Amino acid sequence: MRRGVRYLPVGDSALTVEFGQGIDRQLNALVMALDAALRARAVPGVTETVPTFRSLMIHYDPAVLSHAALCNEIDALDIAPVQDAQSGRLVTLPVAYGGVHGPDLEDVAAAGGLSEAEAIALHSGITHYVYMIGFAPGHPYMGDLPPELTLPRRRTPRTHIAPGTVAVAVGQTVIYPFASPGGWHAIGRTPADLFDITRTEPALLRAGDQVRLRNIEAAEFDHLMAGPASERFTIAEQSE
Repeated sequence: MRRGVRYLPVGDSALTVEFGQGIDRQLNALVMALDAALRARAVPGVTETVPTFRSLMIHYDPAVLSHAALCNEIDALDIAPVQDAQSGRLVTLPVAYGGVHGPDLEDVAAAGGLSEAEAIALHSGITHYVYMIGFAPGHPYMGDLPPELTLPRRRTPRTHIAPGTVAVAVGQTVIYPFASPGGWHAIGRTPADLFDITRTEPALLRAGDQVRLRNIEAAEFDHLMAGPASERFTIAEQSE
């Protein structure tokens, strides 16, 4: 492992490996590389890994693997970060922007000196990178937004955000998997279920995914909501 990495005990059955500070694609590439290397090594006693912006939390069974032994396993790994837009999964989600589905779109556009159409084109025209899943099951934090769409959180959070709401703040995009309060700016909504316990893999998105948002009209949103849940998104494996 490289210099400057911190090993932070989390109770007696978890370890956080921290690579640095802030939200940075290079730091996150190291997180994802360590996650991949641990999975490939299949260390006995490691039960789960949780990637975040800048660190990887590793859960382990202390009856099988000690803290010191886990640190030694990590030290022995030769991680090679790969952060290529053509690797991993490409997930495409339909999004109805503005109107009842995105009540903050007008304000977000105005803050960036854009028309609503320009804000939609800018937001749906980039590929969003999933840094991590957090806050709620299946809830993605995605970056990175251009300056025109970068603004603080709302001064007054909403008490109710509809599931599937696409929202922006602090240079990132999130999608709320469930109805909940929320302080980010709601600019659209996807009919895709971000978390479904009946699926083999309940969370639709994973850390490291590339996400494209396809602009749709409200009528198509209603049509997709009335149809099979499996037709509300597409996933393609990309070659490195």
